[in-house]
Amino acid sequence: MPKKVKVRLLPIVVKVNLPTVLRTAIFPGDSSESLFVATQVGEIFYIKEGRLKIFLDIRSRIIKLGASGGYDERGLLGLAFHPGFSDNGLFYLHYSVAGTQGAGAFSESFSPNPCDPATLNLKWNDRDKQYDHIDTVEEWRWAANGRPQKQRTLLNIRRPFSNHNGVNSLNFSPETGRLILTNGDGGSGFDPFNLSQDNLEIAGKIIEIDVSKNTSGQTPPAVTRFDELPESIQETLTLMAKGVRNIPGISFQRTNNQYIKYAGNVGQDLAETIFAFNSYKPIPVPELVRSGAAEEGLINFGWRAWEGVFPTSIIRNCSTNGDEKTMAYYNEAVKSSAGRLSPLISYFHQDTRPEKFEGKALTGVQAYMGNGIPDLTGSVVFTDLARKEKFQSEARGVLAYGRIGTDDFSIIETDYNFGLEPAYFVSLGTNLDQTILYLGVNGSMKVTDFNRGTVFGVML
Repeated sequence: MPKKVKVRLLPIVVKVNLPTVLRTAIFPGDSSESLFVATQVGEIFYIKEGRLKIFLDIRSRIIKLGASGGYDERGLLGLAFHPGFSDNGLFYLHYSVAGTQGAGAFSESFSPNPCDPATLNLKWNDRDKQYDHIDTVEEWRWAANGRPQKQRTLLNIRRPFSNHNGVNSLNFSPETGRLILTNGDGGSGFDPFNLSQDNLEIAGKIIEIDVSKNTSGQTPPAVTRFDELPESIQETLTLMAKGVRNIPGISFQRTNNQYIKYAGNVGQDLAETIFAFNSYKPIPVPELVRSGAAEEGLINFGWRAWEGVFPTSIIRNCSTNGDEKTMAYYNEAVKSSAGRLSPLISYFHQDTRPEKFEGKALTGVQAYMGNGIPDLTGSVVFTDLARKEKFQSEARGVLAYGRIGTDDFSIIETDYNFGLEPAYFVSLGTNLDQTILYLGVNGSMKVTDFNRGTVFGVML
């Protein structure tokens, strides 16, 4: 098991709305990094000379959040700065668009029934009407007058349900220079339409976007599939991975002249999972559309048939004669078993082992390359929303870490006293060279509980 580590949490920003993205960038004309904080409701702040300042406010562009009890997985979900931001001022947003609220693909909750094959092969029909909302990915430019301007729309995506849209969903690849969109399977539970495994569906995929290609003057239609996109938009996209349930971003770690990619899958009932991979073969979307079934070299996280190390665990006795058990998605699990990527780390919703914890939902995955916390150098650090504790009255998130070469992990102990307040660990970020960790904590899971967020620096 990795060594025990204890860290201090230093509050940097307090009383903000739920923080979804934490990252740094260098303003045009500056020489030092500023910390940026994006909130789910649509604000982006930055820290300058110890003061919190507004960078952009798009709350009017965000869909109405929290209408059903306050909890929501839509909103401002992604913020990424172009590698040349300090020169060109370009940055990118992923958010759920105001005025696009729909009825959803269906209203009732879903659970597969292995005794009823009809529930295992549902189709998403009438997509132009039966959807929940539209997500957009946009390019913006910072202006010297402090008023950023939208430049163009890169993608508009119809989502069948309100959840599983991804979070911290935009990151630039230092390998290819392309913008990476990490988006979830479209929501509900158990991926009712198996969108994550269909190569032509946008949902449940990691997608590379070549922002150097000029698509100005074109407004992409709101689509659900790659083959619905105009060819000029298809030509900007490559498919990197599939089998994603929900995902809190992707992190790159430079090691021995190559990049390890870390990405996590949020679990359904059993396990939270972190994957790691070096090589992959991105498939150009035009090629994918022509072939429809290109598989060689495509990373597959295994969902919906696999939840981390486990086959999806809906098992029932469907036989009237005998004790034969039937498992939902059994054939899918067998078919994808050999080709799926094995997890680097899985931690479980039920785990009585000492030195472990029972997780709820993975909320952040970041490589750490700093020397400030030597025992974490070269590791992958991750956060869980709130550990399950029998004798703990208020929610407490978890920091933990693991390493390549071992499938084990260790909890990172923190010294901060949250008192009687809940402390959900909702986001994790780093500075540009991954030597500083930032932790986003919120006092509620409800986006409508305002000003409950704190951003901490993590230090020894």
